[in-house]
Formats: sequence, C-alpha cells, structure tokens
Amino acid sequence: MHVLAAALVVGALLLPNTAPGLRPDRFTRIPAEAIVGAVLLLALPRRPRIVVAALYGAGIGVLTVLNLLDIGFTEYLGRGFNVVLDWGLLDDARSYLADSMGSTAATAAAVGAVVLALLLVTVTALATVRLGDLLARHRVRATRGALIAGTAWVACAALGVQVSGTPVASDRAAGALKGQTRRVVDTLRDEAAFAKEARTDAFGATPPDLLVPDLRGKDVVFAFIESYGRTAVEDPLIAPGVTRTLDARTAALARAGYHARSGWLTSATYGGSSWLGHSTALSGLWIDNQQRYRTVTSGDRLTLTGAFRKTGAWDTVGVMPGVQKAWPEARWYGLDKVYDAFDLGYRGPKFSWSTMPDQYALEAFQRLEHGRERDRPLMSEIILTSSHQPWAPLPELVDWDELGDGSVFGAIEKAGRKTSDVIADSTESRREYGRAIAYSVAGLTQWLERYGTDDTVLVFLGDHQPIARVSGDRASRDVPVSVVAKDPEVLEKIDAWNWTEGLRPAQDAPVWKMSSFRDRFLTAYGSTPRPTKG
Repeated sequence: MHVLAAALVVGALLLPNTAPGLRPDRFTRIPAEAIVGAVLLLALPRRPRIVVAALYGAGIGVLTVLNLLDIGFTEYLGRGFNVVLDWGLLDDARSYLADSMGSTAATAAAVGAVVLALLLVTVTALATVRLGDLLARHRVRATRGALIAGTAWVACAALGVQVSGTPVASDRAAGALKGQTRRVVDTLRDEAAFAKEARTDAFGATPPDLLVPDLRGKDVVFAFIESYGRTAVEDPLIAPGVTRTLDARTAALARAGYHARSGWLTSATYGGSSWLGHSTALSGLWIDNQQRYRTVTSGDRLTLTGAFRKTGAWDTVGVMPGVQKAWPEARWYGLDKVYDAFDLGYRGPKFSWSTMPDQYALEAFQRLEHGRERDRPLMSEIILTSSHQPWAPLPELVDWDELGDGSVFGAIEKAGRKTSDVIADSTESRREYGRAIAYSVAGLTQWLERYGTDDTVLVFLGDHQPIARVSGDRASRDVPVSVVAKDPEVLEKIDAWNWTEGLRPAQDAPVWKMSSFRDRFLTAYGSTPRPTKG
C-alpha cells in the first residue's frame, strides 16, 4: 500500500497537462514538490503533520483534476482550462454528449466525472497522510533519503541532466500551479481593459444614412458554417472531397451568374465555443473567452448585422437551428426576429447534436422570410449546424421539392453511421468531417443558385477550426470566408482585398484577424467612420 501511495502522489506531481506529454519518460523524473513535502512533514509533530499532509494531498488532487481538464480543453478547444471562466462550459459539454450519445450516457459521464474528481482528491489526501506516517516512523532514514534526493535534484537541475530530452529535475506541479494562477490574474486584469476597449468604436456614432450605403437594395445573408476551417481545404485526407465540392459549386454558381471572392480569417476560438467566433466577426472585437462575450453582448457595441438594422433600410432576421433556449443576444446582434430550433417547423430526426439538416433550415428560411414579398430588403444571419461534431450520422442532400416538414430525413438518419463508430476514431472523424463540410457548402450554394436574385449578396465563413483530433495538434486557427454576388459592383468594392476568385481561397490568400472583418466590410461598402470613445 505504501508503494501504491507513493506511486500515486509522485505520478500526480509529474502528470503533464497536455495529451502529447503523456509519455512514460515524463514519470521517471525527480519531483521537487515531493522532496519539499517530505521535509515539511518530517519537521512537524503528529497532529499538525496529519492536517498538513491531508491538505497537501488534497491540493495535489485538485491540481491533478485541473491538469486533466487542461488536457481535455486543449484537445477540444486548443487552450487550457480557465478556473474563472470555464465552469459553465462543462454543462455545455454534458449537453453535447446528451445530443450526441443520449441522455443516459451524458448523465453517466457527468456523474462519473464528478465521482472521479472527488475520488482523486480524497485518495491523494489519504495517500499523503499514509506517506507522512511512514516518514515519521523512519525519521532518520527518511531524513537521509530526503537529503540525498534534494542533492540529486539540485545537481541535475544545475547540470541540465536529461533523459530522452526530458530534464530529470522536475518542478512540474509548481509550474502548473503557477500557470493556473497566472491565468486567473490575467483574466481579472483583462476584464476592465476589455470593457474599455469595447466602448471605443470606430463606427459607433455613424449616422444611419452613412452605414453601408453601397449595399442599399440588396438582400444580404451572413452565414456561418460550423467548424469550417482551413483544415477542410488543406488536409490531405479531408481536402480532396471538400475542394472538389468548392470548385464544382463555383462553376455552378458562375453558370447562374454568380461570382465569388475568398480569403482567410483567423478565428478567436478553436474546436468549439462557436459563439465566440460569431461575435468576433460581427463586433470587430477579439472575443476569445466567455467573460469578453458577456461583457460585449451586455453593451451597445455596433455589430455588423446591427448596422443594417440601424439604417432602417432593412428587415433583419436570424435563423438559429442550434438555439434551443432563450437567446437574449438577439437584441445585441440587431435582429428583429429570430427563428430557433422550434420555430422552423421541422418534424424529422435530429442528426446527433444538429437539430435539423442545413438544407431544411435554408428551405424554411426561404419559406418563412426570404421568399416573402416585402417593401424593403432583408439582412439575415444564418448559423448552419450540420457540420458540428461528432459528424455522425450525417444528412444527405435531397430534392428541394421533397423537403416537406423534414420527415424525408428519417430513413437517411437511420441508415447513417453511429456516433460511437466515429467519435473516438481520428481517421474516421476526419473523413466524416470532410463529408459534413461538403454537404453544408453544397446546400448553402444550392440554396443561392435556386432562390437568389440579382440583388442577393451571400457572405459565408467558418466559425472555427475543428477539434485537434481532426485538424491536428499544431493547426492554425484560420477559416475560409467568401463573398458571393451576381452584381459585379459588389465584388469590385472588395478588389483591394486581393482575395482569390471562386469559393476556394488560395493557400497564400490574405489572412486577417477575424476581429478586423467588421470594419473592413463596413468601409468597403461606403460606411463613414464616426467613432465613440471609451
């Protein structure tokens, strides 16, 4: 038992906080924290020793839980866990599992995670108390051993001794604690600074008649394709199917009179938290965490979609098939009306997390808003969700005239792949991800070809790259963005952007931060800056 206790405590102290770091050589090091802990326990009388050992062990357990959360967040979101901001995302993770694997599996996973966390803290505390008692019973030999270990650690640190490129002397736990503390401090400092930044707006005081004058009379659609990242266009396994679709749809649109320009935007998020990408692109601010999102959406920052509403020259509508609860952000986005998952009349099956196929959502948008007669043009924000992970089962395109209430998708969903067959397999995830992106792009551009007019302008982009299991450990955060229109003057306005012709951006096409898109778009289409100061 003593050996197991020692292995648990030392293993926890050496545990990396990234998946690639989980290698055997990382657990053959000398942890400084174990030596310091041993010296401290040896110096204390029995009762204080037990209390300190329990607290020290519990602290190691908490740090282990945070390291495991870091591993999970890095794998899915490309960043570590933030103890100030990210607790709410755990509930989103549970909801995602419920939609993907079923409520029973989600509940079991949530209960299992809580039990595991409590068990880790309890067991490491008990193990440390046991080791403290062992040290006290063999005080002389333990003191000698601590001295030898300390000397070895100092020598290895001073000489830079390494095994397989890994330093033998470790202060991994102290470094992890320091990193978590730094995140907390940086988060608290960022809150006030960002609130001031959000109040400074180059177009905040622009009069309505000076906003997007060059798009007056146009029906403008801003569409976000879930997880549509650079990986879809450049990964050797994924890209062939996606680029084939992009090229085929470019040609089909050209035959219908539409032309496109495409470039790259660097998203503020990665792997998930799509709302951070949406708000970054439309607000002109870098919104890379939940605190920034709450701050900006509770204010009156002018969004790109809100600029159209402010003019009074457009009706504004949002199509949000992924929204299944109250969404007060609609006011901030400047949307007169929002259609959520329950407003689009869908009666077919869900496709894992996605409440309905993109093709149906687009047809419902046509039926409910875009195809209606109106006395002024329409500005729309549409979020397409069929390419949301786990990419199984996937919908397929059907005849647009057969969509009905969506029941036609029942047989397709039943014949599709099971989530469990794809979600844990990197190669299969990549293949199915590519199919999902091709489906979403084809559906959106077919909608434009079928229902667009001479005055339709479509802007579509990805919100973020897919998770690391698909995009890779060192993937960029770039996403494609395209502007499509039949009126040549619409594309002439962005000639200075030097974007690639067609729907597929060239590898060397310009790359902008996503937060720059709002101001560049407003400027290109004639808006006059009138700043507000923070």
